[in-house]
Amino acid sequence: MEIEIKEINSVITVALKGRMDTPASQEVVPEMTALQDKADKTIVLDCSELTYISSSGLRIFLSLRKAAAVKGGEVIIRNINDDIRSVFMMTGFLNLFEIENA
Repeated sequence: MEIEIKEINSVITVALKGRMDTPASQEVVPEMTALQDKADKTIVLDCSELTYISSSGLRIFLSLRKAAAVKGGEVIIRNINDDIRSVFMMTGFLNLFEIENA
């Protein structure tokens, strides 16, 4: 699992690459938790190269969304594949997040 974070003006883009299974989720927790400090901004989670997400990964996304709700920011999820879209549908995440496809 690779993660690349870029901040331009008030938009933080997080590119996620690979599988966000349970072990990989634990690896990215420090970086994703640090983003909660900046949750007053727009955070874009670019999932164009994310191939899988586990419940641990979903919890990370949800924690970030909760922090943004408290601080007045927003979390946008961009470019999810069909498999991840199905997971989001089954878990109700499609209703919790703004989903964009480029």
